[in-house]
Amino acid sequence: MKSIRTKLKLSNKQKTLLAQHAGYSRWCYNWGLSLWNAAYIDGYKPNARKLREVFTNHTKPLYPWMKNLSSKVYQYAFINLGQAFKRFFQGLGKHPRFKKKGRSDSFTIDNCGKPIELDGWNHKLPFIGWVKTYEPIEATTQKITISRQAGDWYISCSYKFTPASTPKTTEVVGIDLGVKTLATLSTGVVFPGAKSYKKFENKLSNLQYLNRHKIIGSANWKKAQLKIAVLHRRVANIRKDALHKLTTYLAKNHGSVVIEDLNVSGMLANHKLAKCIADQGFYEFRRQLEYKCEWYGSKLVVVDRFFPSSKTCSNCGHVQDMPLHLRTYDCHSCGISIDRDLNASINLRNAVGLTVDACGRSAADSSGGSRK
Repeated sequence: MKSIRTKLKLSNKQKTLLAQHAGYSRWCYNWGLSLWNAAYIDGYKPNARKLREVFTNHTKPLYPWMKNLSSKVYQYAFINLGQAFKRFFQGLGKHPRFKKKGRSDSFTIDNCGKPIELDGWNHKLPFIGWVKTYEPIEATTQKITISRQAGDWYISCSYKFTPASTPKTTEVVGIDLGVKTLATLSTGVVFPGAKSYKKFENKLSNLQYLNRHKIIGSANWKKAQLKIAVLHRRVANIRKDALHKLTTYLAKNHGSVVIEDLNVSGMLANHKLAKCIADQGFYEFRRQLEYKCEWYGSKLVVVDRFFPSSKTCSNCGHVQDMPLHLRTYDCHSCGISIDRDLNASINLRNAVGLTVDACGRSAADSSGGSRK
């Protein structure tokens, strides 16, 4: 399955209709959560199917305005609530909370079992009608989700596709992630990274400073909050764009991609580097690389986090301490002088000879520890 998400080009009337559906979904979700909590306290075992039956037979007739909106909205609202409780009982998430207006507004609809064809720039959606997108889409899906972020509406869906292997220009490449540069390849190619938050940090700080004395909930407060949300979205989009371009290039053109199993949560504990590390997006880099390597016929090899990639000389194998402030590796044994990140990436490329399991991870234990 492949997912796509793109921005919608809407009129004011269409935006109002989508906002009504999102409010309908939020109302049903909160109603179901309230009833679920009350039933659980009384000793009952509720589920999404029972909630839907009670809502359809007893609650929905009391609200005539619901007849003007798609009935698929409340059905998926209860399905999402049931999945949230399932994750909670399995220990994979927190207890479901009530949704708030203006925060993560979204809803899901389908075409009553029939496929939804998305082709070109204009698309006919069930109950919603014709909508336009800012980029062409070609997909056949069973359901779609429409969400709002920073005042704009987006459409997302999943569809089946056939992965195709691409010709590789390099057999094996090692990648060293860092703060100064996002990625240094063993081939000598360096990707500087977007560092979008650093670029817009002052502007974001000014917007938040100007919003400090506004009354919460007022019209001016909402306008200021929207400006802040738009800037946050721009920062995130710039970061994602850089990561997508880099991971696509690596997966398409390299047979085996070797990275290090970084302890990102442990690295973020360093308050001096946490902001820079988060701005680079190390976790998102690995997440994208994992599924793109499957798409394009590449192999992802994850080396154990205790592997001394920065401390080892890539020429003779000598190991010596390398404090973070030293950016050049000067070997005390063979005398070679090489960039610190390039040296680490070459060591990662040479590490493919280690024993690895079927998942591409090194056979050594990778639980715990810190980077390098």
